[in-house]
Amino acid sequence: MRAPNLTRKLMLEAPERVADGAGGFAPGWVALGVVWAEVKPGAGRDFAGLSAALSATAYRITLRAAPVGSPARPAPDQRFREGARLFRIRAVTERDPGGRYLTCLTEEEVAR
Repeated sequence: MRAPNLTRKLMLEAPERVADGAGGFAPGWVALGVVWAEVKPGAGRDFAGLSAALSATAYRITLRAAPVGSPARPAPDQRFREGARLFRIRAVTERDPGGRYLTCLTEEEVAR
């Protein structure tokens, strides 16, 4: 198995509740840190959103592993940001038997 080519700089973000100023909360995101990753596209699909047609593409994002429980380890429902692009994390698994790398199964949604 060849080592992944970690050439893409991504920001790992986690969901956070933010006060909305009216006594309630709104969803928000907090940056957890930068990771270097290999990003490989998979299959795409089209579907109808609430106000526009959407296109979703699956991606496999591979990065160096972090221990279970570490805030640097990606988790489902977090996301990666690359500029304006957002990759929602659906699942995380070890890429190799030695646990040196993680593969995140993600999805990017784009309005068309």
